[in-house]
Amino acid sequence: MVRRIIQIDKEKCNGCGLCAAACHEGAIGMVNGKAELMRDDYCDGLGDCLPTCPTGAITFIEREAAAYDEAAVELNKKKAEAKGHASFSGCPGSRAMQIERTAETKEMAEASVQSQLRQWPVQIKLVSVKAPYFEQADLLIAADCSAYAYGDFHQKFLKGKVVLVGCPKLDQVDYSEKLTEIIKNNAIQSITVVRMEVPCCGGLEHAALRALADSGKEIPCDVVTISVDGNIL
Repeated sequence: MVRRIIQIDKEKCNGCGLCAAACHEGAIGMVNGKAELMRDDYCDGLGDCLPTCPTGAITFIEREAAAYDEAAVELNKKKAEAKGHASFSGCPGSRAMQIERTAETKEMAEASVQSQLRQWPVQIKLVSVKAPYFEQADLLIAADCSAYAYGDFHQKFLKGKVVLVGCPKLDQVDYSEKLTEIIKNNAIQSITVVRMEVPCCGGLEHAALRALADSGKEIPCDVVTISVDGNIL
């Protein structure tokens, strides 16, 4: 049958694995460092992978392809779970995870400062806009330098929140579009932006506020500025 299906341009693919992480059906895998459509019948043609691709390597085409087989997809997921791992074939560094802080881990951390990180990945460029940890989350959007500049970052800002980290100067990208999708598609409860006092961090604040406005939602939002010597301004 002729139907809509994804096509991956390997020349444009940078091997980040974000599309594989975003494909809940397991249709995309990483082969020799490049994304590849593994099976036509695993691709539902909805394109969850498209907005995650930073290079525009994925497009829709109309071609002869096997029909989407939901039963085969579910069977593949069950086989993966039976082997003790989720059906994920992307870059291990971008695999979405929720981190549970148990009594045991708290005891292990008694002699040191306990991490308050609740999910992985944390980089804005790497997270999936539909990651389950976003639902009902208090969202922290932080400049990557802020955790180094402010000594009590985990207790003061990160505790109880889902964090997104970025640097607009280093990434040279406008985060607002992806942040808009995250806010629009999830029940975000609050937003805290932690930026540094340096001018380039204004891009992070601008992207967050623009994303909130473009989402059409009214969500409490607070912006905190950290000085380069580690004080709240």
